[in-house]
Amino acid sequence: MTMKGLPLKPLSIIPLLPSVWIYLKLLLNDPTFFDQPSERDAHLKSRVTLTPTDRQLPTVGAQLLVYLALGISGYVGTNRLIPNIKSYMIRRGICGKDLGKKGTETENIDIPESLGIVPGAIFLICLIFCLVGFAANHPSKLLDLNSALLSICFMLFLGFTDDVLEWPWRYKLFLPSVASLPLLCCYEGSTSIVVPIPLRKFLMNEKGLTKFGELLCHFVVVDQNADGSIVNLGLLYLVYMGLLAVFCTNAINIHAGINGLEVGQSYIIACSVLFHNLIEIQSESEACENHVFSAMIMICFIGVSSALLRHNWYPSSVFVGDTYCYFAGMTFAVVGILGHFSKTLLLFFIPQVINFLWSTPQLFKFIPCPKHRLPKFNAKTGKMEASKVVSRGNVERVNMTLINLFLHIFGPMSEEILALSLLVFQTLCCGFGFYVRYELAQLVFDS
Repeated sequence: MTMKGLPLKPLSIIPLLPSVWIYLKLLLNDPTFFDQPSERDAHLKSRVTLTPTDRQLPTVGAQLLVYLALGISGYVGTNRLIPNIKSYMIRRGICGKDLGKKGTETENIDIPESLGIVPGAIFLICLIFCLVGFAANHPSKLLDLNSALLSICFMLFLGFTDDVLEWPWRYKLFLPSVASLPLLCCYEGSTSIVVPIPLRKFLMNEKGLTKFGELLCHFVVVDQNADGSIVNLGLLYLVYMGLLAVFCTNAINIHAGINGLEVGQSYIIACSVLFHNLIEIQSESEACENHVFSAMIMICFIGVSSALLRHNWYPSSVFVGDTYCYFAGMTFAVVGILGHFSKTLLLFFIPQVINFLWSTPQLFKFIPCPKHRLPKFNAKTGKMEASKVVSRGNVERVNMTLINLFLHIFGPMSEEILALSLLVFQTLCCGFGFYVRYELAQLVFDS
């Protein structure tokens, strides 16, 4: 499948290249991959309780090879199953028209919806196979894997029922919180945060706690022995992670509406998360086991998503529906929470954060919010234009989404170029996120 003038496959490989580079270095530059376990693997092994009958813990490279094989299997399975499921969806009437094709020859073609159920189901199958191998080598992570499966499965079910029944927004905000409860119940990580160096003076000074620090101690615990550099949020940290799950599931859902955007943004975020995991694994960080766990999930997710992207790219032959958006969002929440890098995860959601903040006036009804805020297709020019809404006083204003903002700033463009532009922006923002995480963070946090 190709875009007009631009091949899709080479472009889709670009976000994955940094991860491939680190992945190959882990396999080829580590001689212990073919010999004895490295210090990194010894560190992982030291965290696992082994019995005399346990077999030797495989190296990280060997584990990643198995996950890669499962990711490729997920790609092949999804790619082959989608054409078969398409016909079932159309027969059952789970289909719709592409609003971005009005006035063209294809405007009346029925396009099957909710095809996100296919990669979601294949992903769960891959994850079950991962559970067998990963939990055998990392029994301490068995609870994490089960809670991840439960939360993702719940959101996949919710997304599919939403596509069929069209749940009200109040349920869409509440149910992800319920789905995140298994993750929060088995969370065993720290609930403390490191305070940036420039802000510590507001908590403590030479005499002790400041007035603001004393006020803050009514809600959280300020570590005075660490000179205010550490604050234990306690239950508030769990509330934050619950809100993270709600944000991730809905952020992808509202930054959507054109062919390939939902899957494309998820694919780029997943590649960024995987790259972050591999960097931490290569550096033999203390959280190496958590990043191996996250990499396992992301490799399978990238496999099924890349297959779906082939069918959802312009001109789309399937719609992914809320099924995929909720499934993808909860998958990211799972790795962010259980992988203990939830703050880093948000750095890869910069466009989604911008879209949410820009959409706030309409989402909270300060400005009229139509059911669909999709850009308008001009059949005469063949280009997408920013859609508008009439607010109070008969004032016409552009619908407040990042898609319409792009069209308002850069002018009308074809749907495929618009999707590509937004995905390039997503890639640049993820690159900036890495710069913040590994460069700017050194300026405001202790080394």
